[in-house]
Amino acid sequence: MDWESWQHSWDRQQELYLPEREERFRVMMDVVAAAVGPTPHVLDLACGTGTISRRLLERMPRARSVAVDMDPTMLAIARGSFQGDSRITFLTADLSDPGWMESLPIEPFDAVLTATSLHWMKSEPVMRLYADLAKLVRPGGVFLNADHMPDPETPILNAIDEVIQNAHQERARVTGALDWEQWWATVAGDPGFAEEHAGSRAIFDRHGGGDEHPIGWHCLRLKEAGFLETGVAWRSINDAMVVAIR
Repeated sequence: MDWESWQHSWDRQQELYLPEREERFRVMMDVVAAAVGPTPHVLDLACGTGTISRRLLERMPRARSVAVDMDPTMLAIARGSFQGDSRITFLTADLSDPGWMESLPIEPFDAVLTATSLHWMKSEPVMRLYADLAKLVRPGGVFLNADHMPDPETPILNAIDEVIQNAHQERARVTGALDWEQWWATVAGDPGFAEEHAGSRAIFDRHGGGDEHPIGWHCLRLKEAGFLETGVAWRSINDAMVVAIR
């Protein structure tokens, strides 16, 4: 299996929807380095194909990552891509399950990082997750969540953003970028992913329809969960990266 090609195709598919994706990751790594130094112990939450961990270990080669996801296709690509790299450990867990932390190491984390993932969850499990993370992050450590955070009170700006995103997607499709459904159709067409794809489809059927919230909702819930300070590290019109200091 050509894992690097799968990583590249995943990145390109995600960039169809997130043209500023790499900039978000750059800022995320800047915050981690400034807050907890160059050798962090990191929890990569809903890691997907290991996108965050890959950028973390490129930027900070002495970092360590525990990468957690429940999607078997994503984890197969991630494990294949990092085969032989002792700096990263992969675990399978459903973040909406109250017992998802049971398989994690006892050692506290310097940073917990996640991107474009928690909007798949309902509000109550996200609030419970934030309370869990306040127990996992060491004092002075950080949590960063980069995700869709639209503000329902800015409908004109939201409409402008939709025009911008549609134009970007049209340009990307001209150069061959696949959308979400097309990418998964490619996975389904590869016999090497037959078992993993079946597991992924079952997860989609069980976990569709999460809740999106504006920045203020996330900041408030993180403070309620026990984080000391919250704020915004990066934002566009409808996407943002919230940072919380433990």
